[in-house]
Amino acid sequence: MTDLLQTWHDEHATFSRLLSVLEQQVNGFHAGEDPSYELMLDIVEYLRHYADQFHHPREDAAFARLLRRSPELKPQISRLVQEHRVIATAGEDLLSRLREIIVGAVQPKAAVETAAATYLIYYRHHIATEERDLLPRAQALLEPADWAAVDNAVPGGSDPLHTARYAALRREIASLG
Repeated sequence: MTDLLQTWHDEHATFSRLLSVLEQQVNGFHAGEDPSYELMLDIVEYLRHYADQFHHPREDAAFARLLRRSPELKPQISRLVQEHRVIATAGEDLLSRLREIIVGAVQPKAAVETAAATYLIYYRHHIATEERDLLPRAQALLEPADWAAVDNAVPGGSDPLHTARYAALRREIASLG
């Protein structure tokens, strides 16, 4: 139980750092600077791949278990599960725009900023809500059998952040301190 919760806390911290790097790049874009679109693309691809395919589905499984133990959490849990889908869709929109820019297509500045802002706002709010409201409840209410079921709900996947593919992201995270 505590291992999975600690993993989620650690992943949330990593995701938050990556969102900060993404925001720095977007702020540069807004200020008329040339951001690193490749770095922005790497961040969103990583979050779409790892978080949306492994992290969020495990949380969804934990939330389903938590709902059985605490039905009054249904509105909040339903919103968080819906946010997982919204974050995935917003991420896909931002990815599409970044990929187009990288291959030379012209994207309206406002459209890129809007896509990035939507992604950043939803993701940050989502992480904060889980950390503040749901993960403490899961820690208090879920039993070892629940945690075992959650751990087995989604096939394991190693975090690609530690591969050569994302070396630049690791350096950016490290630079944040």
